[in-house]
Amino acid sequence: MEFEWDDNKNQENIKKHGISFKRATKIFLGNVLEWIDDRTDLDEERIIVLGRSERTILYVVYTWRGNARRIISARRATKNERRKYLAVYP
Repeated sequence: MEFEWDDNKNQENIKKHGISFKRATKIFLGNVLEWIDDRTDLDEERIIVLGRSERTILYVVYTWRGNARRIISARRATKNERRKYLAVYP
C-alpha cells in the first residue's frame, strides 16, 4: 500500500487534531469502513474511512493519486462515528 500527503497539511493536521498522517495510515492494517464523500462541491472524489489506530477509532479522508492514497485529513472519530464503526467491528 502506498500513501502520500502534503507535509505542510500534515503539520497543520497535527496542530489542529493531534493526529499525524503517518499514524492515520495505520488504520488500513485492520478493518475499515469506507464510503465515497457524496458532496457535489468537490473537484475530486474523496473517500471517507473509519478505522482503528493505536486503540483509537479515526476518521480519515483521502483521494487516489495514481496507485497511492493521498491523505487529506485525519481526526479522532466522533461518538456517532465510533458507534457506526463498532456496530460492524465490535
